[in-house]
Amino acid sequence: MTTDLHVPLSAYAARLHATIGDRHHVASPLGAWLLLAVCATAPPEADPVGPSLADALGTDLASAAKAARALLDAPHPLVASASALWYRPGATDGGSAEWRAALPATTDVGVLPDQAGLDAWAREHTLGLIETFPLKVNAEVIFALASALATRISWATPFDVADARALGAGSPWARRLHRALRSPRHGHRCAIVSTARAGDVIVHAAPAQTTDGAGLVVLSVAAAPQVPPAEVLAIAYDLSASAADGAPPAGSRSLFDLQLGDTPLWTLSEERIRTTARDGREERHHAVLPCWSARSEHALTAPALGFPAATAALARALATRVDGYDARQVAMARYGRYGFEAAAVTGMVGVTSLPPEGVARTAELRFGNPYAVVAVATDTRADSVTGPWHGVPVFSAWVTEPEDLPEADAADR
Repeated sequence: MTTDLHVPLSAYAARLHATIGDRHHVASPLGAWLLLAVCATAPPEADPVGPSLADALGTDLASAAKAARALLDAPHPLVASASALWYRPGATDGGSAEWRAALPATTDVGVLPDQAGLDAWAREHTLGLIETFPLKVNAEVIFALASALATRISWATPFDVADARALGAGSPWARRLHRALRSPRHGHRCAIVSTARAGDVIVHAAPAQTTDGAGLVVLSVAAAPQVPPAEVLAIAYDLSASAADGAPPAGSRSLFDLQLGDTPLWTLSEERIRTTARDGREERHHAVLPCWSARSEHALTAPALGFPAATAALARALATRVDGYDARQVAMARYGRYGFEAAAVTGMVGVTSLPPEGVARTAELRFGNPYAVVAVATDTRADSVTGPWHGVPVFSAWVTEPEDLPEADAADR
């Protein structure tokens, strides 16, 4: 994640989690943001939705589109990513060639599949972690845009196992669980951090095994129970920038500036040891966390999330009319002793009203009497220039002696 993207994505995450509320959940603000950013490639002229789409993205449309291309066209070794645009022939031709060239090069563009095809796409691009596409396709859907993100990592250093009572006497989980995770002596990073939003918070960072120099760090942040979840999530996003660099969080507190004893978030003790610390004062941190998993589905229809503007922009790029839209995300995550896995599929569709009912007549033409056949050549060359064969009748026939279908051709091949 680049520094330029971190600020707008943090702001978008705050709005998305606010619409979800305080229930147990997992989401991918990045997955939703990427769909909006792909729509930002729509031609800008006479664009009535540009300002609202830019507001949702937290940056100008050109910068958002550039960021989406950078992420999708150069995927992270530990984060599978994909995007797709599908359309219904007859309702649109898929947009101009110039506009399609502005999309991320890896974005699949094609005819709208059926529901089974959409579900298969979700499975293929999420390591099998998401089984079904979050939206249903029907005759009213004229286009769909989707993003998928997935990761499955092993910790560089696995957790140790702790008695769940180590979560603290004040934790309701300590009484309900039997075992929890304890950070190993080395390899994980922990800190007590002073913040303007919530006072002191505790932070734990578990890094994944790296691949070709690329890594992933899963950051956990807890505050006092009375701090609103939205504030804690915002702090976690603030701290995630330095976590990616392995740097100590800004505002990290020295344990020697804190009082010994218990608080709702930590227990601080002191003992005499042999140490090589320069001032003779050594600081150690351990963290105890529960395993957890979540599977969530989120409606992305709140105007602040930007999908009304994105749908209008995409409809204009595809030169089609929409009467409405739907946008949803399905996400899952699992955090355990040896690793972490997570996936999200975000989808939006543009829908149009079905035409009014009328009367249709169908003619079945029966060639049951002698008839004529003419085979005519076509000869269309570069730049739509026709060659000398174009329109020339090559063979002709008058059919009076039909034959039965050969048995070998009766079965499907």
